[in-house]
Amino acid sequence: MDKDIISGIKSGDSAVFNDAYFRYHQQIYQFVFKKTQSDYIATEVVQLCFIRLWEKRNSLSETAALNIQLFGMARQVMIDELRKESARLKYNSRSQQYPFTDNLMKMIESKDLLRHFQQEIEAMPPMRKMVFNLSRNNGLSYSEIAEMLGISTKTVESHIGKVLSRLKHYMFTVML
Repeated sequence: MDKDIISGIKSGDSAVFNDAYFRYHQQIYQFVFKKTQSDYIATEVVQLCFIRLWEKRNSLSETAALNIQLFGMARQVMIDELRKESARLKYNSRSQQYPFTDNLMKMIESKDLLRHFQQEIEAMPPMRKMVFNLSRNNGLSYSEIAEMLGISTKTVESHIGKVLSRLKHYMFTVML
């Protein structure tokens, strides 16, 4: 079903776009409001997110679910709006009226990034995930992991390298 909606949006069908708006705008609003506790920011982000969706409709992925793409856009728009708000605060003498700071923005970015990293790691093959967790969470060296699992140190290095490469790739795609 998402594929039909995405195809419709990509072809410029405003009725399909409106359906997507009514289907997802409240969820996006709640997502942003939960993070910012601001009706103004949440409303702005929803509007800007759907404007961005329409403007970038030709670059939508037909393999990724629409809600995933929309929430990715919403997250980026929210971060952009918080950055603007933060910049405005630096030059605004009435800064006590606005609850947004660089720290809030950094917390949101880092919590989301860590959550997404964890999801990426969970989706990896079991052996790769185990090697990575033994290294990062348990602090074991490559040789200790190799000995424990009965594999070569090079195999451990390869698994860690693949995990880090995937996380870097994810980070660059999110930042765009």
